[in-house]
Amino acid sequence: MRKIPRIKIAPSLLSADFRYLASEIKRAEAASADMLHVDVMDGCFVGNITLGPFIVRAMRKAANLPIIAHLMIKNPEKYVEKFAKAGSDMIIFHIEATKNPKGLIRHIKRLKKKVGVSIKPKTKVSSIRSLFPLVDEVLVMTVEPGFGGQKFMRGPLSKIKEIRKSYRGDIGVDGGINYENAKLAASLGANVFIAGTYLFGSTDMKKLVRKLKNIEYAD
Repeated sequence: MRKIPRIKIAPSLLSADFRYLASEIKRAEAASADMLHVDVMDGCFVGNITLGPFIVRAMRKAANLPIIAHLMIKNPEKYVEKFAKAGSDMIIFHIEATKNPKGLIRHIKRLKKKVGVSIKPKTKVSSIRSLFPLVDEVLVMTVEPGFGGQKFMRGPLSKIKEIRKSYRGDIGVDGGINYENAKLAASLGANVFIAGTYLFGSTDMKKLVRKLKNIEYAD
């Protein structure tokens, strides 16, 4: 079997029950998740509005795991400092949302945060290749960003293989993730799986997290 980087699981809090947010965070931690993924949407870059830095600040008080802020917003340069101060450990921005990605990366690093770059399903890998030496994670969207619960798209999987040829850092996959398609993505080089409905919709999140982490040893 081809060796892949250590698998990490990031439950997407967009699918959590926000009536019991602290409890949902503790459920993810008890399930041995590696990090918490927070989808930030502005209604402009994507057609949905979710949450702002104040929710991340509340999450930080309840969470022991790293918090990953996935900014699906226009002009992310204006907001990264607010999300950094709120307690994000990593900030992921979309290449399609900024005109100066290298400047944005420098800004995030000055805030002493890890940084990732994400691409939509139709965006070419060539648009981010020059950033590979600068980022901690490349996130491949397998749905059109904006809403949870969408069906996984197989088309973007080819991007994972292309990225892994020249990138040794974490490659994340986000959108409609379950065990079967995570296994397929892992075979191409992905190692970070962001899952919302699949995990928070289960009565046994711990079992599913363990199953995802064991993909490397599956037949």
